[in-house]
Amino acid sequence: MLLLVATLHLSAQTNGTNSPYSRFGLGNLKEASQGFNKGMGGVALGFRDGGLLNKQNPASYSAIDSLAFIFDLGMSLQSSKFKSGGNSVNTLNTSLDYIHAGFRLRSGIGFTFGFMPYTSMGYNFSEKKKLSNDFISGNSREYVNQYLGNGGIHEVFVGLGWNPFADLSIGANIGYIWGGYNQDITQTFYENGTEATSSKGLRREIDADISSYKLDFGIQYPIKIGKDNVMTLGATYGLGHSINSPAHYYNYIADGDTTKSTIEKAFEIPMSFGGGISWKHKEQWVVGVDVTHQKWSDCNVPQIINEQFVSTNNGYQDRTRIAMGGEFQPDKYSNKYLRRVQYRLGASYTTPYYKVNGTEGPREFSLSAGVSLPVSKISRSLVNVGLQWVRLTPGNKSLITENNFVLNVGITFNERWFMKWKIQ
Repeated sequence: MLLLVATLHLSAQTNGTNSPYSRFGLGNLKEASQGFNKGMGGVALGFRDGGLLNKQNPASYSAIDSLAFIFDLGMSLQSSKFKSGGNSVNTLNTSLDYIHAGFRLRSGIGFTFGFMPYTSMGYNFSEKKKLSNDFISGNSREYVNQYLGNGGIHEVFVGLGWNPFADLSIGANIGYIWGGYNQDITQTFYENGTEATSSKGLRREIDADISSYKLDFGIQYPIKIGKDNVMTLGATYGLGHSINSPAHYYNYIADGDTTKSTIEKAFEIPMSFGGGISWKHKEQWVVGVDVTHQKWSDCNVPQIINEQFVSTNNGYQDRTRIAMGGEFQPDKYSNKYLRRVQYRLGASYTTPYYKVNGTEGPREFSLSAGVSLPVSKISRSLVNVGLQWVRLTPGNKSLITENNFVLNVGITFNERWFMKWKIQ
């Protein structure tokens, strides 16, 4: 509990990104992947294992081992390079990725609870434009727009998975989301490189405290094929709805005047759905493919359009993500350590959910690899290590290209707390 409180406080203070693209929509969307699938491109909807917690499909909770209490914690270190034209900038960030715990309540019913970021916002950049040059006097006039934003949405949740029939499992995550949303634009005029006192500057700010609920549902159906193979079908659905939180717009003028506008219900989260399939052979390898879709084009977000503060969906578009990956474990019961290690590979492709200046935002490509390292031969606890390369490529060459290299480290405590010992 102390660890949970400390990490929640840490997450509230840091947002884990410097991306200029986090200015759009609700910020950068955080994938719900965990230690076991970060190295597999985030594929998860058809994955089902009694020793793992899989938030992306809550139906998987019904498979939790009856003897175990599972605690999963993960963090990441991200190195980013932003490039536009001949300019480039490098940044470094750390972030808490997830906290998740779970155990079986009774036969066929698994219970979990945890914390996970939903979005992150953090940027600080500027643009400079010339207004005029007086060739007689030699005076030049220009202005600089400074863009600053911070915030992000976090989620705490409880989940339940139930196996009502022999092969069919259903589940749900019930979450509470909260966070801050702050965007600040400052415009400053300069003459001959010095701030012009004769020209009035401009400052605009959008500020909101966001809180609401979040509901996600899942279903899984494993099919045995022969003696050594299992194919599992999975599907999920997320409820879209309005967020009952106001957004405030402040327009500051240099002479001290300030105007304020408020939109009572300025934000929405989208309906989402997805499907996935996995194929498991013996206890050696498993591969899978997921396709998920989010209906962001039906959602509103506050924007300043023609000097009016409005909540509109014209900055959004639907988002589709395709992920594929797999893992291989040579011999789960081997005396040789390297044969008990789980090796993973994956890739994903994601379309943007926001528009940049009316055009489609950058598309995302990723490649990933990882391993799960057993703590010891008699323990089922694991250390998960993954590497990801994520590239954001805009359709407009004048926009920023972003390359991210991410190191993920997670620990899965999986111990047999509920085993009954007998003394003879």
